[in-house]
Amino acid sequence: MRQGNFNPKTEREIALYFSQAENGVPGKEDTLGQVVMEILRAGKSVNRKTICSKLLVRLEQAADEEMEKHYHELIAMLFGRED
Repeated sequence: MRQGNFNPKTEREIALYFSQAENGVPGKEDTLGQVVMEILRAGKSVNRKTICSKLLVRLEQAADEEMEKHYHELIAMLFGRED
């Protein structure tokens, strides 16, 4: 087992994952997975429009600024406007 070969990108991603878990902000994949499941359970087609609609509803109902930022990032990602 190689112990001295750490990938800085991987370490950063792991640290980010755990810091988000501590802050109560779910990961992007988790949120998108929940949104897609809601759409499928409603019997609708999964497409950019339906995902965006669900994210906008969640954005309007966001409890704090961190969650608002999270939903803004997902909407930007959906339309290819990530920073």
